[in-house]
Amino acid sequence: MQGLFPSLEIIVLAAGQGRRMASSLPKVLHTLAGRPLLAHVLDTAAALAPRAIHVVYGHGGERVREAFADAGVDWVVQPAQKGTGDAVRCALPHLDDRSLALVLLGDVPLIGRDTLKALCERASDGAALLTFEAAHENQYGRIVRDARGGVARIVEWRDATPDERRIREANSGVLAAPVARLRHWIPRLTTANAQGELYLTDIVALAVADGVAVATVSPARATEVEGVNSRADLALLERAYQEERAQALMASGAQLMDPRRIDVRGALTTGRDVLIDVNCVFEGQVEIGEGARIGPHCVIRDSRIASGARIEAHCVLDGAEVGSGCVVGPFARLRPGTVLGPRARVGNFVEVKASRVGTDSKINHLSYVGDAVIGAGVNIGAGVITCNYDGARKHRTVIGDGAFIGSDTQLVAPVEVGAGATVGAGTTLTKDAPAGELTLSRVGQKTVSGWRRPEK
Repeated sequence: MQGLFPSLEIIVLAAGQGRRMASSLPKVLHTLAGRPLLAHVLDTAAALAPRAIHVVYGHGGERVREAFADAGVDWVVQPAQKGTGDAVRCALPHLDDRSLALVLLGDVPLIGRDTLKALCERASDGAALLTFEAAHENQYGRIVRDARGGVARIVEWRDATPDERRIREANSGVLAAPVARLRHWIPRLTTANAQGELYLTDIVALAVADGVAVATVSPARATEVEGVNSRADLALLERAYQEERAQALMASGAQLMDPRRIDVRGALTTGRDVLIDVNCVFEGQVEIGEGARIGPHCVIRDSRIASGARIEAHCVLDGAEVGSGCVVGPFARLRPGTVLGPRARVGNFVEVKASRVGTDSKINHLSYVGDAVIGAGVNIGAGVITCNYDGARKHRTVIGDGAFIGSDTQLVAPVEVGAGATVGAGTTLTKDAPAGELTLSRVGQKTVSGWRRPEK
């Protein structure tokens, strides 16, 4: 298999129960930026083009496998929680001795590709650890170095002396080593520690004893090595991720009214001079063209917004295409299959679903349009409804160019309104309205003299 590291194999440790999350959901399925933690790790792993990705999951972790049924990874069960060394031991039968093994953690979602590339390059002749400078109270394992500054061993926090706990260099849990060497070191691990587990970190002392060099690499950003052990940790990493996305958007020419109040839960691309107001959420694949403006408190999912369009406050767009110069909202909802032509207007409390709205057409107030084809220059009044569902099937409404649909009209599909036609306010249209003509249905108006409203 050709790639960045043709002989690289990646082991992702994802068997942790995450008790501190206080949740029935496996920890690696909790979401960051709208995607499971494990999805972020697998994406980064795949970017290194390994020969294989092996995911170690715990007994009862079938929900993890189900969530990633199409991920194309090799699943390895760890029957009992006996430590990180045991997790790697379970994966070893699946690995090729000629490969370099890279061990990642399923709850460390923001690890960077370039950092891992550097780590693998340093491990070609021995082993390499990803280390970082930790705060004194941080309970990660500490890197103990010898008198010459070389790595001597890793001591876990629970097993460390007070002097060792004062060491600032900490172990991230991410390491790389040749598979053949892991086969030699893993069987020599013991449970002689405070937790009675097989620590993967103990292979460092074994490597040193064998005369194998142990290199260290530091991440470009501290957030790359931060793991999720609680909901508070998850919230902090969510903000860190969103801050990075906000900085990238502003660097590409977007104006964010408050970079701390934006959530990108997918892929958002913006043209120059796009303005995004506060508390907007972007999900899935969203494209926003040059000069478009997004008002506050909008939710936009899997949609394309063309240049110069304006999405007013409190709108929800899902699977919609908005043409150049359009105005949507406030308080509008565009559902999947909605396509707005250039300069179309969809106003307050209007819902559009699976419909095409032509150039310069207007649906300004309190209307529902579903399964419709609307031509250019059409005006749809307040309270208009396309009655598209008969209880079993959906039916289409077609409105020709330049038609005028009066307020409080019901268009009972399937029905067609011809070009230039006018449908009078209050009409229930059950038959086609001919082009260029006025069509209406009303009962005669009358006044009942002497009638009095009932009183209590």
